[in-house]
Amino acid sequence: MLYVDIPTHKDLDALRAARNEASVSIYLETTPITQDIEKSRIALGNLGKQALAQLSDAGLDKRRLAALGEHLDDLGEDEDFWRHQAHSLAIFATPESIRTFRLANRLTDLVEVSDRFHLKPLLRAVTFRNAAHVLAVSENSVRLIEIAADLPATVVNVPDFPDGAADAVNKSTINDRSHARRIHGSEGEKVQLTKYVRRIDAALRPVIGAQDLPLILAATEPVASLVRSVSGFDFEPDIIAGSPDRLSETELADAARAVLDARYARKLEDFAELFETRAGQNRATGDLSDAARAATFGAVDTLLVDIDHTVHGQVDEETGAVTFSDTPDAFDYGIVDEIAGRALASGASVLAVRRDDIPRGGDLAAILRYPV
Repeated sequence: MLYVDIPTHKDLDALRAARNEASVSIYLETTPITQDIEKSRIALGNLGKQALAQLSDAGLDKRRLAALGEHLDDLGEDEDFWRHQAHSLAIFATPESIRTFRLANRLTDLVEVSDRFHLKPLLRAVTFRNAAHVLAVSENSVRLIEIAADLPATVVNVPDFPDGAADAVNKSTINDRSHARRIHGSEGEKVQLTKYVRRIDAALRPVIGAQDLPLILAATEPVASLVRSVSGFDFEPDIIAGSPDRLSETELADAARAVLDARYARKLEDFAELFETRAGQNRATGDLSDAARAATFGAVDTLLVDIDHTVHGQVDEETGAVTFSDTPDAFDYGIVDEIAGRALASGASVLAVRRDDIPRGGDLAAILRYPV
């Protein structure tokens, strides 16, 4: 079982705004298999030593250096903590505090030391969460299923779900073709199904109304069309085909992950197409210096960044001018990471992706609100 902590936008804002002369960001590969976790604990020890060495060379006060080392040592020795892991671990430490996020994404080992945290790999967990809700509806039953990366599918308890369409309208069957009623036949059946869908919609609202997970529909016609037309929820355009009554939770989860993959691919395709259009209008760039200047002045609308490669240096707080560094130290930071943070602060959409997903294959690609 994976134990994950998905960072919220509030978490990202707090981490992005934090400033401390001894900010250490560590990412390391972990495993949910407890007996194999020792490798990750050793990696943490090695990465922690690298961070402390950089800060010592930078002249950090020895008491603050010791406090930071104590935080990292305590984490490394916490048996209970290491017993419950996912595929990656993000650690953000200062002499005063330490925060961790267990992530489903597979990230490479990395340590960054600066006066701010390195957040680009963490953004991957927000960009593509690989989690969703599946609403499986038929005339006979309705289920809400929650899926997440590499986790078993879970049926969510929705207290007011009807047992089926007939239960929703207090009848033994909705296929009542008696002419004694005002409506009957297929028309009457549609009316009864609509009532059923409304009951489902009302029951769902207190359960998932405030969540932002994608919602995927598993249904056949005419139920699928009725759900889309009556429900107030925004379903994914792709549907899980076939009768949901015949699909197990595991089968529904596998089908839902295919829908999520298609969703992610469409998002990247749409960005690439718009990027080329905006490039012809001088409103798109893959140049680090231009993107840094645009982010500083709030001109970035959408930004794709490579989560794996780090370009070290500094970005001027007022002008956005970039100074590159050949050797990382405790004074420099990731330039692309800083650009992403400034873009987020101005309300831009930022997606952390692999380099192959970035138009023209650079460290980033930015679509601008206006020419810069």
